[in-house]
Amino acid sequence: MEGAIVLYPMTAVGHIVSMVELGKLILSHYHHRFSVTIVIGEGSLDTPDATSFIRHISQSTDSISFHFLPFLSMKPSKHFYRLEFSRLNNPNLRQALQTISKTSRIRAFVIDFFSTPSLSIASDLGIPTYYFFTSGAVMAAFFFYLPIIHNQITKSFKDIPTTHLHFPGLPPIAASDLPELIHDRESQAYSDFLEIGLNLRRSNGIIVNTFECLEPTVIKAITDGLCVPDAPTPPLYCIGPLIASPKNESDKGETVNQCMSWLEAQPTHSVVFLSFGSRGVFSAAQVREIAIGLENSGQRFLWVVRQPVSEDNNYHRSQKHKDPDLEALLPEGFLDRTKERGFVVKSWAPQVEVLNHESVGGFVTHCGWNSVLEAVCAGVPMVAWPLYAEQRMNKVVLVEDMKLAMPMEESEDRLVTATEVEKRVTALMKSKEGKLLRERSRKVKEEAMSVWSERGSSMIAFTKLAESLVTQ
Repeated sequence: MEGAIVLYPMTAVGHIVSMVELGKLILSHYHHRFSVTIVIGEGSLDTPDATSFIRHISQSTDSISFHFLPFLSMKPSKHFYRLEFSRLNNPNLRQALQTISKTSRIRAFVIDFFSTPSLSIASDLGIPTYYFFTSGAVMAAFFFYLPIIHNQITKSFKDIPTTHLHFPGLPPIAASDLPELIHDRESQAYSDFLEIGLNLRRSNGIIVNTFECLEPTVIKAITDGLCVPDAPTPPLYCIGPLIASPKNESDKGETVNQCMSWLEAQPTHSVVFLSFGSRGVFSAAQVREIAIGLENSGQRFLWVVRQPVSEDNNYHRSQKHKDPDLEALLPEGFLDRTKERGFVVKSWAPQVEVLNHESVGGFVTHCGWNSVLEAVCAGVPMVAWPLYAEQRMNKVVLVEDMKLAMPMEESEDRLVTATEVEKRVTALMKSKEGKLLRERSRKVKEEAMSVWSERGSSMIAFTKLAESLVTQ
């Protein structure tokens, strides 16, 4: 009976992309030992981006099997629902794992941290369980140490926004920069995050989409046991960078061609690329500030604009998945005035291809981990403009530890002014600080390319992970 590796991602694009890449990585090295099955929990709150990606991969990647759980309906809620969705799916998951076990011995069950409730099912069935962090080691340290912080501080983070918290291996992080979901100590989301932190310790290992020379201090803090001072720390396997290969999707081929043709006509390292992920949406007022800032900067730019959803820059509101009306949204005459040096694309751009084009010299990013790794692997310096989730923590590390980005400063209401956009874009592309960031980014790119060599850190970690799977 062959050994099966079962992956159980959260059905959000930012999480499932790197989980698929993990599956591909396992098969590329150990296809003779393991099969890979990805279990997908489908539900009424899935986003079209995630659904489209899953369908695309399931139809185009024969080597990976997909097992779709019965559709689970949940009512939209302002509250955090990811762990609740996983809890409700546990009966379906148990049945799926039992079905897979009839034809294969499950060597490992690899879960997203938002799939934490599934840990109990795997434990009941005697299946070794590993966590896969699609984010960096910064988030692994955060979750490991959160129970310690919980016992040290009795107030909600929202009540101490300027208090700096000290996670081992990380620079001091303001309470306001922690994920917004857990700012209220009495919320369900806070309890869920605490549950994740406590359950990490029960796993057989932690797999992280990062590499040693990118986050050396925090990785050492975790492996030295500093983040879990009261219990053993599971083995840590840093096997990144895992980023998606360029996807020339058939329905987006025209956009790919337009972007790349425009970039071909621009000078080397002259273009700043602005893109904010699949959930990166702004108010209409913020979009106008960006436009004015870009125009006043005089810099060349390629900007991905998504449909605004509200006037309060709140990403939780239901999104209307349609292209924006640029003429109505942008300042009057903006497209005409900037047509010689700017290109605005609606909703989506081929990010990996864009970042790797020689004309791109800077990246204004929301600090989602996939985007960070894509910029690192392309050697492109960043302006850090976090929007949600763990992105504010990523910003702190990117700016202060990694020295790969400069910060975009917000006003108290989190609006970024046109003046700030102009200042940061110009500094990134033209200043001495921008030049130093560019040199540092090139160096880290070289390091990223070396980690998968025979004696590279990620190859060594991946080999140790595979050995642990074989011996289970």
